[in-house]
Amino acid sequence: MSAEKQHVPTPENNKKKKFEIPHIYVILFVFIVMAAIATYFVPAGTFDEVSGPDGRTAIDPDSYQRVASDPTGVTDFMLAIPQGLVDAAEVVSFTFIIGGMFMVLRKTGIIEIAVDRLTRKFKNKSVAVIPILMILFAMVCSLIGTQELSLVYVPVILPLLIALNYDSMTAAGVALIATTAGFTTGVLNPINTGLGQQIAGIPVYTGIGLRGALFIIVIVTGIVWVVRYAKRVQNNPELSLTYEEDHEKRKLYHSTEKTVKPTISSRQKIASVVTVVFFGILVYGVLNQGWFMMEMSGLFIVMGIVVGLIAGLNTTQICEGFNQGFRDVLVGAIIVGVARAVAVVMEEGQIMDTIVNGLGQTVGEIPALFSATGMFVVQLLFNFLVPSGSGQALVTMPIMAPLSDIIGVTRQTSVLAYQLGDGLGNILFPTSGYFMATLALAGVPWHKWVRFYFPLFLIWIAIAFVFLIIAQAIQWTG
Repeated sequence: MSAEKQHVPTPENNKKKKFEIPHIYVILFVFIVMAAIATYFVPAGTFDEVSGPDGRTAIDPDSYQRVASDPTGVTDFMLAIPQGLVDAAEVVSFTFIIGGMFMVLRKTGIIEIAVDRLTRKFKNKSVAVIPILMILFAMVCSLIGTQELSLVYVPVILPLLIALNYDSMTAAGVALIATTAGFTTGVLNPINTGLGQQIAGIPVYTGIGLRGALFIIVIVTGIVWVVRYAKRVQNNPELSLTYEEDHEKRKLYHSTEKTVKPTISSRQKIASVVTVVFFGILVYGVLNQGWFMMEMSGLFIVMGIVVGLIAGLNTTQICEGFNQGFRDVLVGAIIVGVARAVAVVMEEGQIMDTIVNGLGQTVGEIPALFSATGMFVVQLLFNFLVPSGSGQALVTMPIMAPLSDIIGVTRQTSVLAYQLGDGLGNILFPTSGYFMATLALAGVPWHKWVRFYFPLFLIWIAIAFVFLIIAQAIQWTG
């Protein structure tokens, strides 16, 4: 027998190392590296900017020209993430503030009391909550086009759905899938339907019939998908994709063992009423005053302070509540800025317009019957780079609208292709800031969300293809 020490296999050594999805920071960093490398191979080019609808800046589709290459250098690469955080400051700060505000509300006790009341009310018909919420969220987003309201919805509905024996994924699904269904089909959505039709030069909000039918089919499939998953989790909590992440939430919100209703003090009653008033102000501001994240952030700061004081918290408790909320959403907030760095690198390297121009030319090579679906695929791919609905419209529609005339696609259909391509990817691509921030508020890792959403994403793509082929075949003009 050899004198050398022999290695004896152990059960641990025989186990194959399980593949793990890299951290989202790693995934985004790889995208940033790829974008930086692309600046050395993709020719630099630009479009001239012109005045668009409502004073926005659009591009002149006939003005594309090559410019001197300006590839990403070491310093540019080093500054990409900090610049991304600066560019995404509005979303980053909104994420922090809404996380802090809801933690203050939790400390007042009014959320726990509201959840207990609603849980008891819906205990025997809890599944009805999901379609009701999803239809409401989808209709709001289809009318006003604010997917970012998911950031408000999730903290509100999360405690209730956990208490009803669902999970964080269900809460994220209710908010994100419903708002995306409404935004994407955009029956009267000013952000994508209205702006897209303005740029395409067709009457605004025409084509409501086909979009209405699409809205119904998309939201129904979304509801079925979420309810199916939620029922499975309710019957067997260990099947939850976020079972580990929800451990503390289950301890906090599950009320199956509670037999005594928590009492509510007079100060908490007043604080509850004031909270509802603040949300009424929020809705009024969004609908009538054009409020967006900055205005909502300011309102939420005031709301946290006022409601906290009324409910009986002292100033130190309110401050610590904000701090704890900030910590809870820290990763998600930073991810928003890191994701923005991908676009920063391509814009600084002047290859974004070249990519847009190339994608537009690609559509022109697709057979006529499938030209509309080709536009959709191009818009979907571009959505990874520019996840802003209005931003994508201003960059791509000045090219796609006149191109549609050449390849035999109606401009109405080209707008629908843009809507679908912009909307469906907004809750898949990690470069979408509000989406990643919403996942952070829900406590749902991105790779687990992909496992949940991707099959529905494919179903929605199939639905999009069917509607676009029909629109192309009938030469849909609205």
